[in-house]
Amino acid sequence: MKQETYNRLMKFRDDRDWSQFHTGENLAKSLVIEAGELLEVFQYGKQEKSIDKVKEELADVFMYAMLMADRYHLDIDEIINEKMDSNEKKYPADMVKGSSKKYNEYKNK
Repeated sequence: MKQETYNRLMKFRDDRDWSQFHTGENLAKSLVIEAGELLEVFQYGKQEKSIDKVKEELADVFMYAMLMADRYHLDIDEIINEKMDSNEKKYPADMVKGSSKKYNEYKNK
């Protein structure tokens, strides 16, 4: 993510004095609502109406995730890389390649 994008979102929020409403709970609710709107694009097995609608809803999801990370002073790159480290240990490529099973469904080799 570019720093300019992050700064633009924070400026938008701050110019409107909306951070007062951005509690963890409110941001989590908003994130789930926006994710639901993204899912709605694919409701009933239909193909997405347009890539523009997917982009619009996905942008909302990303923005609320960024706002939540900011609320808790989290570095997005750092937390993603920490999670990737964990995922790489849970899902070794040689063991899980081509499978969608959860990590606890695999037998140790």
